[in-house]
Amino acid sequence: MKDLKKEDLDQEVFDLYDDYAHSRIERREFVNKLSKFAVGGLTVSAIMGFLMPNYAKTSRFSAVDPRLIEETITYDSPKGAGKMKALLVRPKEVKGKLPGIVVVHENRGLNPYIEDTARQAALDGFIALAPDALSPMGGYPGTDDEGRTMQGKRDREEMLQDFIAGFETLKGHEDCTGKVGVVGFCFGGWVSNMMAVRVPDLAAAVPFYGGQPTAEETAKIQAPLMLHFAELDKRVNAGWPDYEEALKANNKSYLAYMYPEVNHGFHNHSTPRYDEAAAKLAWGRTIDFFREKLR
Repeated sequence: MKDLKKEDLDQEVFDLYDDYAHSRIERREFVNKLSKFAVGGLTVSAIMGFLMPNYAKTSRFSAVDPRLIEETITYDSPKGAGKMKALLVRPKEVKGKLPGIVVVHENRGLNPYIEDTARQAALDGFIALAPDALSPMGGYPGTDDEGRTMQGKRDREEMLQDFIAGFETLKGHEDCTGKVGVVGFCFGGWVSNMMAVRVPDLAAAVPFYGGQPTAEETAKIQAPLMLHFAELDKRVNAGWPDYEEALKANNKSYLAYMYPEVNHGFHNHSTPRYDEAAAKLAWGRTIDFFREKLR
């Protein structure tokens, strides 16, 4: 059988994966529904193997990249987990203090894709902090399926407080200028939106396909926003019109981009939902935005 490409699969397959990845359907139902696409020599196991993240092949940076200085730190989160662990990374050759970016993972803990994203932010000239919401459970377990199950057992408000505490930790770090923004993906996009609501001195927020705050919460936002959406992501996009109406009604500063013909998760280079052109464009816009707002 030839190697699968995302163009070989019906959009419904990616919609099913989105339901599974966000715990709206169980694994058994996911497998059963995929069976109707196992035709012409294509097996369910082959489809599943193709859809799942492949970190061994897709990780872009090493933990010992000579261009970076990185460490795992522990910080206090009194309103959340109590103690949190996070990846802290900065460019090696840049001297002096740097603006900071909190990088917020999806609904499965601090996996290699998000670590890569934090390292990329550092290579782009920032000091980046990527907390792991699974810290009180021992940290990211090595697979996204396990991580998703673990994160589902945590309270969302407490996890939000963990990332707010991460913001405060990074803001006060000796290598940070004190100007800090946040970027997050999926669950992390919701966290980014909510940090804009909750953190008055947040310098900028960039949610990628994240859940939206209420109109009442939107009125409290002070940070400038850049929002990225995937055209095929009907679930998240359903809340955007009301969110935009509230942003406009309250005269909030925002930029919003809708990327055509891409799925939720298009920035995640570890799965076939990844779209290289859209991901590079969105990340370039993100870094330009942070350079403007954090310096």
